[in-house]
Amino acid sequence: MEKSGETKVEKISEQNKLIEEELEQFKLEKKKIRDYVGKIGGSSDSRKDKFINMIFIILLLLLFVIDFLHMFGINIPISTSFTIILAILLVSLKIIWMIHKQAKVNHFEFWVLNSIEFRLNDLAKTVNRIDKNLEQIKKEKDNG
Repeated sequence: MEKSGETKVEKISEQNKLIEEELEQFKLEKKKIRDYVGKIGGSSDSRKDKFINMIFIILLLLLFVIDFLHMFGINIPISTSFTIILAILLVSLKIIWMIHKQAKVNHFEFWVLNSIEFRLNDLAKTVNRIDKNLEQIKKEKDNG
């Protein structure tokens, strides 16, 4: 009776070890994903993005005010056509920056989907292997 109790304890401790190993592997994968998310733009990037957006807005508003003052005859050394050109340049730079950020996000989404597909294929292989083993066990049981 003690031996069966010991084997149950051993089996439970083995299962606990396996679970702990899986948990450690999960934590490592979680850390990798956090690192990748940080590279494409985590919370620190959102502060930088807000700052850059505010600079774009302030510059565009400044150009608008300069052009508005110029329209009422206040002598400002910057011409209307130059402020329009600067505004178009700023908007173009903002669009290019947004396209770049979106490309980074798309790359990350592709990486995540590719990882999921790899895991699913791995699980499918494991399930097929288990299924073959079960069929083999059933055949041996029927024959034996």
